[in-house]
Amino acid sequence: MAGKNLHHVNRRLTEEERRRHARIREAAIRDIPPKAGTRRRVSPEGIPAEVRAAREARGLTWYALAKLAGIPNQATVRDLEEGKDVKLSNLEAIADVLGLRIELVEKAR
Repeated sequence: MAGKNLHHVNRRLTEEERRRHARIREAAIRDIPPKAGTRRRVSPEGIPAEVRAAREARGLTWYALAKLAGIPNQATVRDLEEGKDVKLSNLEAIADVLGLRIELVEKAR
């Protein structure tokens, strides 16, 4: 591969590619099952769950979303989806890429 310039392309997968990747993942999990307790956590209700649903609906990985939002680390997206504290500016950038709006709502009394 010496001397070749490789370019990474971010694009949405076609339905055929999604099905193919799903079959490959399923086969890999059957052949080499994950260790117990290593499954992804369920996102807490509210902002984390909404962000995760929007990201997955668009077929984006944590890495791809972070790149599009101008965030240097994919862990920020993961942390947000797990309900951990993140900077407001990062939340705004992620929401903007996903077409979401952040809104303050008065608490019910």
